[in-house]
Amino acid sequence: MAEEHYDYSPSVPAAIIAIIVFAILLSIHLFRIFRARTWFCIPFVIGAIFEIIGYAARAVGHSNPTSTPAYIVQALLILLAPILLAASVYMFLGRIIRATGCESYSMIRPTQLTKVFVGGDILCFLIQALGAGMLAGSDGKKSSDRGKMIILFGLFLQIFIFGFFMLAGALFHVRIRRRPAGKRIACQWDWERYLRMLYGVSVMVTIRNLFRVVEYAMGENGYLMVKEWPIYVFDALLMAIVLAVCCMWHVGQIVPDAPRGSTEELEMMVGDEERQARRPG
Repeated sequence: MAEEHYDYSPSVPAAIIAIIVFAILLSIHLFRIFRARTWFCIPFVIGAIFEIIGYAARAVGHSNPTSTPAYIVQALLILLAPILLAASVYMFLGRIIRATGCESYSMIRPTQLTKVFVGGDILCFLIQALGAGMLAGSDGKKSSDRGKMIILFGLFLQIFIFGFFMLAGALFHVRIRRRPAGKRIACQWDWERYLRMLYGVSVMVTIRNLFRVVEYAMGENGYLMVKEWPIYVFDALLMAIVLAVCCMWHVGQIVPDAPRGSTEELEMMVGDEERQARRPG
């Protein structure tokens, strides 16, 4: 008799609710992406699709708990989906910085910022995919433990990258807020609201990653593995909130339609401030 992959019977109603929520958020993101032509937000779409397929596979696990393909699909896609969501979040910061016209206040150039964080995100994706693949296809404790360690390393790396990302955003926030240019830009559009949005979604993704770290560290007999509700509260719910928040404050709205000063004027203001700061006291 084939071995069951779950220590509980996966809930079909919970999986269906997750599928419906992510499908709605997917539809909204698709609409907003095509409307604003913000193609770099496509990872949001792929991430939402991963979530939908992942929870559909969990629903299959209710009636067929011995299905290895369904178990592998749900484990892999639900684990990797947040990495795709993070890719678009990383690119948001560069867009915000460029929209202010105050790139010189960023600790990393906006063009390099995207490369650094998205590159790190891709690395996290590959590491966790490798670990999840080894864990799902393990035929013994040794290979299973190796897969868990690789996943944990990928999760810790993702937490570190997100921490560095939040530091980059916070330093830019503090620097521009202390300058007259920040007040000038605040009169034109609410750039701080978008930074606060980034902080919020970054914290949610980090909480989810910490949950996953604890889950894998506790092992297959740990509480978080043998109970189903944690994955919906600390993974599905948090990722749905991330998608919803990014729908409400979509990057396509980042530059308002209201009249605003020219980029050249802002750059001149920034340059004047920097020259004044370099003058001997």
